[in-house]
Amino acid sequence: MASSTHAATTSGGVRVHVQRFGTFLSNMVMPNIGAFIAWGLITALFIEKGWLNWGGSGGLAPDSWVAKIGGWGDFDGGGIVGPMIVYLLPILIGYTGGKMMYDTRGGVIGAIATMGVIAGTDIPMFMGAMIMGPLAGWSMKHIDAIWDGKIKPGFEMLVNNFAVGIWGGLLAAFGFFGMSPVVEWIAGRLSDGIDLLVTNNLLPFTSLIIEPAKVLFLNNALNHGVLTPLGTTEAVENGKSILFLLEANPGPGLGLLLAFTFFGKGLAKASAPGAMIIHFFGGIHEIYFPYVLMKPKLILAMIAGGMTQIFINVLFSSGLRAPAAPGSIIAVFAQTPGSSFIGVTLSVLGGAGATFLVAAFLLKTDRAEDPEDQLVHATASMESMKGKSSVASSTLLGTGVATAGAPIRSIVFACDAGMGSSAMGASVLRKKVHAAGFTDVTVVNKAIANLTDTYDVVVTHQDLTDRARQKTGSAIHVSVENFMDSPRYDEVVELVQHSNGAPAATGPAGSGADADLSTAILGADAIVFESGGASRAEAIARAGELLVASGAVDASYVDSMHEREKSVSTYMGNLLAIPHGTNEAKPSIRRTAISFVRYTDAVDWKGKEVKFVIGIAAAGDDHLKLLGKIAEIFIDADQVARLEAASTPAEIQEVLGNVQPV
Repeated sequence: MASSTHAATTSGGVRVHVQRFGTFLSNMVMPNIGAFIAWGLITALFIEKGWLNWGGSGGLAPDSWVAKIGGWGDFDGGGIVGPMIVYLLPILIGYTGGKMMYDTRGGVIGAIATMGVIAGTDIPMFMGAMIMGPLAGWSMKHIDAIWDGKIKPGFEMLVNNFAVGIWGGLLAAFGFFGMSPVVEWIAGRLSDGIDLLVTNNLLPFTSLIIEPAKVLFLNNALNHGVLTPLGTTEAVENGKSILFLLEANPGPGLGLLLAFTFFGKGLAKASAPGAMIIHFFGGIHEIYFPYVLMKPKLILAMIAGGMTQIFINVLFSSGLRAPAAPGSIIAVFAQTPGSSFIGVTLSVLGGAGATFLVAAFLLKTDRAEDPEDQLVHATASMESMKGKSSVASSTLLGTGVATAGAPIRSIVFACDAGMGSSAMGASVLRKKVHAAGFTDVTVVNKAIANLTDTYDVVVTHQDLTDRARQKTGSAIHVSVENFMDSPRYDEVVELVQHSNGAPAATGPAGSGADADLSTAILGADAIVFESGGASRAEAIARAGELLVASGAVDASYVDSMHEREKSVSTYMGNLLAIPHGTNEAKPSIRRTAISFVRYTDAVDWKGKEVKFVIGIAAAGDDHLKLLGKIAEIFIDADQVARLEAASTPAEIQEVLGNVQPV
């Protein structure tokens, strides 16, 4: 029994660490996806073998404006393409990593430190940026803490600026002399490994090295430093070489981006189709690397695709006459001899298929919230998250931390993205705490990744408590299952009463009941009483159709509501579901509005009973306020009873009188 418990605890710990690492990489890479796409487009268009020069056969002059931008011909070593991948992209990642650790100040010193590691090597320094950026931000934060509150008035700016300048210079020097040789050593060992596998005829296993090396932007070092020289020698003797296809085959990257197109979420899903075109036809493989970096387990899909395409080429004795540069399908076929067309074609399809299947499985079974997806909430996704909940953290009063001598001043409700579910939970808890007279206690919502150890109480879904505890070790941690009516909220109020004593004298705690409903938000024609029941899909469609009829959204928004439900349930508890569209459907929203449908027979919502279906179309950030207002109403049993007993739209509007984002 003890060993079983230990194994479960170890498994949970591993899960937490993998989740944190994946979220950390995702938050560093995803904000910069637009820059990667911009670089990919510029590269595909303007390099010597790019689209504008017809793959190198367009006859453009070496002093043309295309050559000037692409950095070839008379402008060899100049242009935009090289400086963007060598300087801009790593510095952006370094800045973002530093900012994650210490806001803008951390971002600035992260960029400075990254510049040092960039200048110390000839290969793109993305790995170094991912190390130096966060390291710089973290260390600057701790250095500032040394003299926090000790600087004489008037000298703050001087001390702060010189601290960044001096420490940033030291970190840049460390990156130049210390980190750069480490990354170059890693690249060298990878090259040696590839050479060993090639010389021993173990070609499919080269993917175990090539694919991880590629996503760390060491692909050019491997390709041009090892594979191209060996392949050229073989091609001179045999007229072709399979070595030219080990790294350049676009099949696996195509499969990955196809998987994101169909099964991804948020920004990754929206940007994948464009990245696919740049990768497959432009040959810019680097465009898909960030998609693997933000979910490291997808390297398994890339290895599967790489091994498959190499095995097929070995089986058919396929090869290219010369290197395919860039690695587009056009360049690959241009260098394919007639005897290898079938094998090369099948290798591209096989590599894409294998990667797609593995990546699709990993994405479909990935229950982590997308940090870019502002309306995703954790109610259903947390129910199916891998691992077990924390037993220790599920007992509030067992912590023994809060005492009358340690008053509670700040409470944070945290979820993975810090948006939908935590906003609704924080609204419910805030109302209870303030209604008890403790209006001086702040209740806010945040993403777990952004938590700092400055809060007195941290409330999370039970499957996220372990992660939150690692960020806020000194806080009291409360685990909940139901965001709407968890009894834990009442326990938190009791804990505040016990710790703070009598509440401060205040006026009535914000009833908000006198706020009249704007008919632009919920008109009478958007309120329907349905006799009987319906399926979940029918209920979503009905709520969406009412939004369309009221002129709040385009008809396409209804499809996005169904799409949202496929990724995560919109059931919220207390007989309520709040179907809404995906982030990509925001352009379909003309104005903020809600619809209301009440069913006499409960709708089966993935095993949960729902009688109230509120369709939401929120422009901008209105959804956070709408969710909060709706939550306040549905935690009140009397208000829910009024909604269930109402017989006219006016009675519904009277209950939902303060559901408006302003």
